[in-house]
Amino acid sequence: MAVIIAGERSGVGKTTVTLALLAAMQSKHSLVQSFKVGPDYIDPMFHTQITGRACRNLDPVLTSEQYVQSCFTKHSQTADYTLIEGVMGLFDGASGHDDTASTAHVARLLKVPVILILNCASTSRSIAAIAHGYRTFDPRVEIAGVVLNRVGSDRHLELLTQALEPLNLPILGVLRRQDNITIPDRHLGLVPTGELADFQGLCDRFAHLGRTCFDWEKLLPLLKISKKTSQTPSNSETLTKRNHKKDQIRNKSIPEDIHGLYFGGGFPEVFARQLTENLSARASVKAAIQSGMPTIAECGGLMYLCDRLEDFDHNLSEMVGIFPTTAIMGKKLTLGYRQALALQDSCLVKKSDRIWGHEFHRSTLTESNLNPLFNLSGYDSHLLYPAEGWQRYQVHASYLHLHFGAQPQLVERFLDCCLNPLAKLFSGINYD
Repeated sequence: MAVIIAGERSGVGKTTVTLALLAAMQSKHSLVQSFKVGPDYIDPMFHTQITGRACRNLDPVLTSEQYVQSCFTKHSQTADYTLIEGVMGLFDGASGHDDTASTAHVARLLKVPVILILNCASTSRSIAAIAHGYRTFDPRVEIAGVVLNRVGSDRHLELLTQALEPLNLPILGVLRRQDNITIPDRHLGLVPTGELADFQGLCDRFAHLGRTCFDWEKLLPLLKISKKTSQTPSNSETLTKRNHKKDQIRNKSIPEDIHGLYFGGGFPEVFARQLTENLSARASVKAAIQSGMPTIAECGGLMYLCDRLEDFDHNLSEMVGIFPTTAIMGKKLTLGYRQALALQDSCLVKKSDRIWGHEFHRSTLTESNLNPLFNLSGYDSHLLYPAEGWQRYQVHASYLHLHFGAQPQLVERFLDCCLNPLAKLFSGINYD
């Protein structure tokens, strides 16, 4: 058994409730495995920091329905309790026609019930209509109970409880308005855990909230894992696990025994000055790439490999200089699933490959690539998206965030390029 923490919409407190429950269980030295529905990579950092176990994303678009099921089964079996944080509103997904990639979709795939968080501010008896609507909208989704958030007073709670009584829907938690814990955020969501000065203090406040605001007699049986004797193996387990994690702000060069580079998403605009001032690291990366080292650069990694980066205050900073363009931060958010058609070979994809990715950024590039890596289309959308991505030397660079869980062939291709010197010579590589 497990439960999914869902909201009636975004911003009702899913992350607060999830972190409070995780912190409370962890404070009792329980082994807790968490999951996050969708492509979000910041919320899972908080999960991981609290539980000490890697949070896993469950995204049937970026992976597959089968992968979501096998990932959940595999990683939950080594824990005592399991908790899943949903995405947006319960039925919000990739399409307006159905609930693909929504919290409800994942709940059905995993056959787990939902705990629905209700924003009770500025309402009383109407809360019953909201709860009834969500409960009956899709009978295949079981709602095990509700959490009442932003409750203003004892009288307010009394009115809400009276309204919900006819629905026989258990109230599993009550958070008062003053219980809200503010997590610092910025232009792309929460500030990552590594940048928070007093993360342990924040965890302690979450744990107190979790211990005092929830009905644990009703909750724990829902969260307890029933051990199974078998599990679906992951076809990615055979991949090489050796890796080096390096900090491009502090480290002066890349290690000598490195055969490939992977620059993931991040916030180079926040650390632009430090990245610029680390001249030796930039020079080391540029030399390695120009020598033909296979490299993946994803979103923030792409920005780092540009000539320059302009932040929100219009300050220009020198970057690595692999791509002749400037990444400029702006107000417009580019967000959504994209199906990418590869227009050429790279160290990660072959021409004509079709893969799913997700864009999430506020930067644009000043120069269009005349030989783009991908043609893009949206999920269930007639909107047109510009072709994008860069392939130079052996660099695969794109704004797309990819999930390799259901596509191990992509990682295997990259590793082949890293380990086989002759891979540099395969057709399609541009060494200009």
